Amino acid sequence: MTTISTSTGAFFDKSRTDMKALRGQAESLQSQLSTTQKLSRSSDNPVAASRLRALSRQETLSQIDTANANRANAYLTLADGAMSDIADTIIRAQELATRAASSTLTAEQRGAVATELDQVHAALFGLANTRDSNGHALFGGESTGDAYKLDAAGNAAYVGTASSEDLPLGEGQSVTRSMTGPQFLTFTDRNGNQSDVMATVKALSDALKAGTTPTVGANDALASLQTGLDTLTTGQTVVGTRLAWIELTGERRIDRGELRSAEQTDLGATDIASTMARLQETLTVLEASQAGFAKLSSLSLFNQLR
Repeated sequence: MTTISTSTGAFFDKSRTDMKALRGQAESLQSQLSTTQKLSRSSDNPVAASRLRALSRQETLSQIDTANANRANAYLTLADGAMSDIADTIIRAQELATRAASSTLTAEQRGAVATELDQVHAALFGLANTRDSNGHALFGGESTGDAYKLDAAGNAAYVGTASSEDLPLGEGQSVTRSMTGPQFLTFTDRNGNQSDVMATVKALSDALKAGTTPTVGANDALASLQTGLDTLTTGQTVVGTRLAWIELTGERRIDRGELRSAEQTDLGATDIASTMARLQETLTVLEASQAGFAKLSSLSLFNQLR
């Protein structure tokens, strides 16, 4: 009698354990469907959970790199536009210098050219102090103020820092977000002296106003302005190369992101179709187990044994 009673208790215990396990499995599958994630806790699959955390950290870093790349792209695009405007202004200065080189100009005509050169100088000064999206001088390096200031004599002097900020793009790669003014405005003239386009324009204007050898001054200015334009063109090439580098690293970042997303899906995302099929199968087995338990537990022998 004791043996039979123990067997009966074991039957009920096992039935309860089996049905509890089936209900737990069904609840887990339902949770996977609602959250679209296979793992509800790390203990479900420690290795997969660890890898998913690593992938999540990589995704966070990638988002930071993307933000930096977007910032750098915006800065460099703005710099490229400003440098194109500077190039157009230098070309206008060359046209005025060519006119000033004529020996037939009257004093009044030279004065008119000088006045327009002053306007060109003001335009170049304004472009050299172009602001970025934060209101800082785009060509002033790390300076938060102006890149250039005028001294008492009206000469433009660089007051920014020696270099611009480097922004990381991921995988140890970085890009310099802009150029400093001297990197594309300063050059060595044919006499071996350091100069820049603003100083050249002002010197020619002053010479025309003073009437001192305007033809020689205009010819010297033409040579210097061409050198300045060549230096600016080199700077634009550098900016263009940096923009291309940002685009290339962005494409690589997208490719890595797609691979990372695919791995995250394989490791942690719920396969909806197969999970629904497993849930239906589990519910069917649970229903059959419950029905079977109810039927077996109502047999007369079990009633007698209880």
